[in-house]
Amino acid sequence: MRTLPSLNALRAFEVCGRLLSVQLAANELNVTPAAVSRQIKLLEDQLGVQLFERGHRAIALTPMGERYLADVARGFETMRTATINLTEARRRRTLKIRGYTTFSMNWLLPRLSTFHREHPDIEVSLTTSLQPVDFNTEDVDAAIRLSHAPSSDIGSDRLVPNELVPVCSPEFLRAHPDLNDATPGSLRGVPLLHSMARREDWAKWLDAAGVRGVNPLSGLSYESSVLAYFAATQGHGIAMAQRVLVADQLRDGTLVTPFSFVLDQGAFTYYLVYPREHLSKPELAAFRNWLLSIGDARG
Repeated sequence: MRTLPSLNALRAFEVCGRLLSVQLAANELNVTPAAVSRQIKLLEDQLGVQLFERGHRAIALTPMGERYLADVARGFETMRTATINLTEARRRRTLKIRGYTTFSMNWLLPRLSTFHREHPDIEVSLTTSLQPVDFNTEDVDAAIRLSHAPSSDIGSDRLVPNELVPVCSPEFLRAHPDLNDATPGSLRGVPLLHSMARREDWAKWLDAAGVRGVNPLSGLSYESSVLAYFAATQGHGIAMAQRVLVADQLRDGTLVTPFSFVLDQGAFTYYLVYPREHLSKPELAAFRNWLLSIGDARG
């Protein structure tokens, strides 16, 4: 056979074969039973094959009809899936955001569900990287970057304060009761926990706090801050944390701060950065407004 059967005839066959009822097939297709019967007869004549055994009040598929139905049904399911995927893709609006692993896990992701509730039609595609973003070569709408002052030729919005504070588990602090404001030198000999991406944080805090005689590079190192923070919760030592990224753990008591001194790094903090022309994209404008509404002075 050189030509394909008509789509109407195939559809009538698929529905009738699935329901094994001309009347039910007619109801689903919103046509008359006679129209369904004509389409199936047309298909059988074109194929030269009997597809149904017809009784007085019932029909049944012939063996060849059963095999043909299995193939035809797969074809219609493929078409249904393709149509659903196409229409959903048109309705779904995707926003591509780049961030850091720890910031994304500890600050952004716990809050992102509120954005999804407010904007269920916007899909946020979040990737993480320590590398600078190049909007000229990368398919990214906006990024969350740690910076002193983003370049003036791109849009930027300050999100949260960047404050450094030592943190440890309550159990670790009980085991080291001399860790307090009165004896900052007690940090000597205590395991310091570091993020490899932020090796200078301990040195900055110790210098600003006026602590001497403590090696800021001693202790244990981890690939990311989120691992260093987790190690602190497990009692492995004391980590230098960005307070906004451990705010939840400080609230629930998983982590505590042995020292009251907090190093505020001022303008060196997290910014949402984007080419200004990207704000013409409604998805990014909505995401920016949402971020600014939750990124207050306390983070």
